[in-house]
Amino acid sequence: MAGLLVLAATPIGDPADAAPRLGRELAGADVVAAEDTRRTRRLCDSLGVTTRGEVLSYHEHNEASRTPDLVERLRGGARVVLVTDAGMPSVSDPGYRLVAACVEADIAVTCVPGPSAVLMALAVSGLPVDRFCFEGFLPRKAGERSRVLGDLRTERRTMVFFEAPHRLAESLAAMATAFGDERRAAVCRELTKTYEEVRRGPLAELAEWAVEAARGEITVVVAGAPRVIATIEGVVPDVLERVAAGERMKDVCAELAQETGLSKKALYDASLAARRALPKPVE
Repeated sequence: MAGLLVLAATPIGDPADAAPRLGRELAGADVVAAEDTRRTRRLCDSLGVTTRGEVLSYHEHNEASRTPDLVERLRGGARVVLVTDAGMPSVSDPGYRLVAACVEADIAVTCVPGPSAVLMALAVSGLPVDRFCFEGFLPRKAGERSRVLGDLRTERRTMVFFEAPHRLAESLAAMATAFGDERRAAVCRELTKTYEEVRRGPLAELAEWAVEAARGEITVVVAGAPRVIATIEGVVPDVLERVAAGERMKDVCAELAQETGLSKKALYDASLAARRALPKPVE
């Protein structure tokens, strides 16, 4: 019978946050695949756990080459526990490729729940948490980062990002440019650790603060875009602009009505009337 892949969440700071089941899984695994074997051994020491199985490295640089071997071990009945440096494997950490391969091979996958920087940062941010999206790390290159943030300009859900301390000020400034200086945000650093800090404020203010104050593991939470209530009068100019560019008015009105919730007929009638009222070109 095939084995079992266990995705085991590890503490994001304080080892005391480890789930009791984490120690049992590490002790009983046939294979422990670890992002950093030294950190995993230190964690085991903190938990008073002795591993009986093989502990091997599984990180972004060998994930592709090591996945087939782990799948074969799982096919043979092994119990493989996958851990990363902090938090849940496959969430901005190695693991997705192995999970996908196990799903393809019909091998069971389960997880040990535990600490999450994403959920903790959301909880303490003071921003709406009823709907949110996780965006991971932004691109390092300025142009790509601006493009990604531009695509998120109208995102209404609260957004969560990971960021490195040496890029934090630059990323916050880029967010202020894309979302507006006054968009509310929270920078959460060193969560559950000795120097835990949550800094809340407008993006522009946080970007200024981060120039000197960014240290440690960082999660950024940004408020979503405010709801904009569309009106017929406000949408008609968009219709006319697109019609002037060659699109059919009927099609444009149908699309914008779907996006805004406005009446398609009312939008079409108003756009038609507005176009007829335009001054005729001088011949």
